[in-house]
Amino acid sequence: MRVIIGLVLGGMVLGLAFWAYQENYRTRQALAEVRQIQREIGFLQEQLTVLRAEWAYLNRPDRLRALAALNFEKLGLLPMTPDHFGRLDQVAYPPQDPILSSAVPSGGQP
Repeated sequence: MRVIIGLVLGGMVLGLAFWAYQENYRTRQALAEVRQIQREIGFLQEQLTVLRAEWAYLNRPDRLRALAALNFEKLGLLPMTPDHFGRLDQVAYPPQDPILSSAVPSGGQP
Protein backbone atom coordinates (compact mmCIF):
# COMPACT_ATOMS: atom_id res chain seq x y z
CA MET A 1 0.00 0.00 0.00
CA ARG A 2 2.87 2.35 0.86
CA VAL A 3 4.49 1.60 -2.48
CA ILE A 4 1.33 2.51 -4.38
CA ILE A 5 0.93 5.78 -2.44
CA GLY A 6 4.62 6.54 -3.03
CA LEU A 7 4.27 5.90 -6.77
CA VAL A 8 1.11 8.05 -6.98
CA LEU A 9 2.77 10.88 -5.07
CA GLY A 10 5.93 10.56 -7.19
CA GLY A 11 3.81 10.70 -10.36
CA MET A 12 2.01 13.77 -9.04
CA VAL A 13 5.33 15.46 -8.30
CA LEU A 14 6.59 14.66 -11.80
CA GLY A 15 3.33 15.93 -13.31
CA LEU A 16 3.54 19.17 -11.34
CA ALA A 17 7.19 19.61 -12.30
CA PHE A 18 6.33 19.14 -15.96
CA TRP A 19 3.46 21.65 -15.65
CA ALA A 20 5.71 24.19 -13.89
CA TYR A 21 8.37 23.74 -16.60
CA GLN A 22 5.82 24.42 -19.35
CA GLU A 23 4.38 27.44 -17.52
CA ASN A 24 7.88 28.84 -17.08
CA TYR A 25 8.53 28.76 -20.83
CA ARG A 26 5.06 30.10 -21.67
CA THR A 27 5.68 32.99 -19.29
CA ARG A 28 9.07 33.70 -20.86
CA GLN A 29 7.51 33.65 -24.33
CA ALA A 30 4.71 36.00 -23.23
CA LEU A 31 7.23 38.41 -21.69
CA ALA A 32 9.28 38.38 -24.89
CA GLU A 33 6.15 39.16 -26.91
CA VAL A 34 5.29 42.02 -24.54
CA ARG A 35 8.79 43.47 -24.92
CA GLN A 36 8.53 43.21 -28.71
CA ILE A 37 5.13 44.92 -28.73
CA GLN A 38 6.43 47.68 -26.44
CA ARG A 39 9.36 48.27 -28.81
CA GLU A 40 6.95 48.41 -31.74
CA ILE A 41 4.68 50.85 -29.89
CA GLY A 42 7.68 53.08 -29.13
CA PHE A 43 8.78 53.00 -32.77
CA LEU A 44 5.26 53.83 -33.98
CA GLN A 45 4.97 56.68 -31.48
CA GLU A 46 8.22 58.12 -32.79
CA GLN A 47 6.92 57.83 -36.35
CA LEU A 48 3.66 59.51 -35.34
CA THR A 49 5.58 62.37 -33.75
CA VAL A 50 7.61 62.85 -36.92
CA LEU A 51 4.48 62.73 -39.09
CA ARG A 52 2.72 65.29 -36.90
CA ALA A 53 5.75 67.59 -37.12
CA GLU A 54 5.83 67.20 -40.92
CA TRP A 55 2.10 67.91 -41.11
CA ALA A 56 2.48 71.05 -39.01
CA TYR A 57 5.40 72.16 -41.18
CA LEU A 58 3.51 71.60 -44.43
CA ASN A 59 0.37 73.35 -43.18
CA ARG A 60 2.02 76.62 -42.25
CA PRO A 61 -0.33 79.47 -43.23
CA ASP A 62 2.40 81.40 -45.05
CA ARG A 63 3.33 78.33 -47.12
CA LEU A 64 -0.30 77.58 -47.99
CA ARG A 65 -0.88 81.23 -48.90
CA ALA A 66 2.16 81.14 -51.21
CA LEU A 67 0.95 77.89 -52.84
CA ALA A 68 -2.54 79.32 -53.35
CA ALA A 69 -1.06 82.43 -54.96
CA LEU A 70 1.27 80.35 -57.14
CA ASN A 71 -1.56 78.14 -58.40
CA PHE A 72 -4.28 80.79 -58.56
CA GLU A 73 -4.91 80.30 -62.29
CA LYS A 74 -5.49 76.54 -61.87
CA LEU A 75 -7.34 76.51 -58.56
CA GLY A 76 -8.98 79.90 -58.30
CA LEU A 77 -8.69 79.89 -54.50
CA LEU A 78 -9.57 83.11 -52.70
CA PRO A 79 -9.03 84.06 -49.07
CA MET A 80 -12.01 83.38 -46.81
CA THR A 81 -14.03 86.45 -45.88
CA PRO A 82 -17.34 86.85 -44.03
CA ASP A 83 -19.02 87.53 -47.38
CA HIS A 84 -18.48 83.89 -48.36
CA PHE A 85 -20.97 82.70 -45.75
CA GLY A 86 -24.74 82.87 -46.10
CA ARG A 87 -27.70 82.83 -43.77
CA LEU A 88 -30.00 79.87 -43.30
CA ASP A 89 -32.97 81.64 -44.89
CA GLN A 90 -30.92 82.02 -48.09
CA VAL A 91 -30.64 78.25 -48.60
CA ALA A 92 -32.82 77.05 -51.48
CA TYR A 93 -34.47 73.84 -50.33
CA PRO A 94 -36.16 71.63 -52.96
CA PRO A 95 -39.96 71.91 -53.07
CA GLN A 96 -41.90 69.31 -51.17
CA ASP A 97 -43.59 66.62 -53.25
CA PRO A 98 -47.35 66.73 -52.47
CA ILE A 99 -47.73 62.97 -53.03
CA LEU A 100 -45.03 62.10 -50.51
CA SER A 101 -46.17 64.64 -47.92
CA SER A 102 -49.75 63.26 -48.02
CA ALA A 103 -48.52 59.66 -47.71
CA VAL A 104 -46.74 60.34 -44.43
CA PRO A 105 -49.15 60.98 -41.54
CA SER A 106 -48.48 64.16 -39.58
CA GLY A 107 -48.87 62.48 -36.19
CA GLY A 108 -46.04 60.08 -36.87
CA GLN A 109 -48.24 56.99 -36.40
CA PRO A 110 -49.21 54.57 -39.19
